[in-house]
Amino acid sequence: MSIANRIQIYAQLMRLDKPIGILLLLWPMLWGLWFAARGLPDWHILVIFILGTILMRSAGCVINDFADRNIDPHVERTKNRPMAAGRVSSKEALLLATGLSLCAFVLILPLNQLTILLSVPALFLAGTYPFTKRFFAMPQAYLGIAFSFGIPMAFAAQTDSLPSIIWLLMLANLFWVIAYDTAYAMVDKPDDLKIGIKTSAITFGRFDVMGVMLCHACFIMIMMVIGQLQQMNLAYYAGLMVATGLVLYQYMLIRNRDRALCFKAFLHNNWVGMVVFAGIAFDFLIFQS
Repeated sequence: MSIANRIQIYAQLMRLDKPIGILLLLWPMLWGLWFAARGLPDWHILVIFILGTILMRSAGCVINDFADRNIDPHVERTKNRPMAAGRVSSKEALLLATGLSLCAFVLILPLNQLTILLSVPALFLAGTYPFTKRFFAMPQAYLGIAFSFGIPMAFAAQTDSLPSIIWLLMLANLFWVIAYDTAYAMVDKPDDLKIGIKTSAITFGRFDVMGVMLCHACFIMIMMVIGQLQQMNLAYYAGLMVATGLVLYQYMLIRNRDRALCFKAFLHNNWVGMVVFAGIAFDFLIFQS
């Protein structure tokens, strides 16, 4: 196999051809950076965090496929992934994940000590999440914690402190992750039930749609509280109102549990994260500059 073909397979393993995971990880990190800086953050911190998000999400995808290498061949949606199809060995995957993680760690070395220290639990959470599907009834909640760690790291990098608002932001993002990843799990629910792995879609049972919508509601409500505490203005709340409309549209997609439409709802959350960020960014630009 040529080097070009091997690079292409590695890119598929890292899901660079499907950037939705990177975007869903990127938006809450950007919320945190903009709140920490009260507007546009330091440009070098912004660049480091964007690149770090891409590297760590890529590493997480590789570890996920390594962990699921004996499961993915039995799931319709994942059976053609590089490891499931036998195009990448376990050794290659582990070396690639290690290399990506090391690059991400080197990237944050110019930042302060607090940010570097926070990178350790962030790496641990990212590396262990794929294995929680074997024993934890709500692995999506574990993923939510992992996907929220960019928020305290953003505050640490920008302000060298961890104000109490980060816990509310992390909680809001936790509910959002559970919501969209449960919709994602609804796509694979029949396969997952046969295999015997655990997901929130299975745990919620016949209340899976209700669970998704309740988590979305908690996410929006906590973001409203954050707006009050941070003294945000019209643009911020306009963003949340648009996000609410998008969430209601997702209900229309998932209410009949059609697998293709549930996957569409999952992908649609990129727009939710984007409009929330746009509200934060424009609020600081227009009303608080």
